[in-house]
Amino acid sequence: MTLLKERPMLSVVEVAPRNERELVIARLIAAPPEALYRCWTEPRLLERWFAPKPLTTKVLEQDLRVGGVQAITMTSPDGQEFPAGGVYLALEPGRRVVFTSAFKEGWQPDPSDFAFVGEITFEPQADGRTLYTARAGHWDAATTERHRAMGFHDGWGQCAEQLAELAAGL
Repeated sequence: MTLLKERPMLSVVEVAPRNERELVIARLIAAPPEALYRCWTEPRLLERWFAPKPLTTKVLEQDLRVGGVQAITMTSPDGQEFPAGGVYLALEPGRRVVFTSAFKEGWQPDPSDFAFVGEITFEPQADGRTLYTARAGHWDAATTERHRAMGFHDGWGQCAEQLAELAAGL
């Protein structure tokens, strides 16, 4: 882990992807892991930070169990909607959230050509901050590059800043 940029509530750090099909962002956030986990798992909190502003987020469904569905819609100021969601693969309170967009409810394959596995981890640090790491693993290089070109690093980075601000106040 390499510290790249230091701020009061959030520091940008570099964490290497585990392979060439993974995109990753990492931040040291001035909030405990439990607060960050709450922001990921409580719909009213998730809606406050999940999409890069000026987009807004609405949680349509959130079934917090392995195999449970999450359905979200992000909306642009001009009303364009961007549905997102998938199925939870792992939920470890205060430690980790893992999900995939490859499936819909009932483990039905999602025919979308943009499937990935998201792994979000919250690691407590000795200084009271949390190392927040968000990974998106893809099945192939083309999908990885498409996600990168869509603005993965900027978009997920902006969301991490919004998350840090919200979690610090909990």
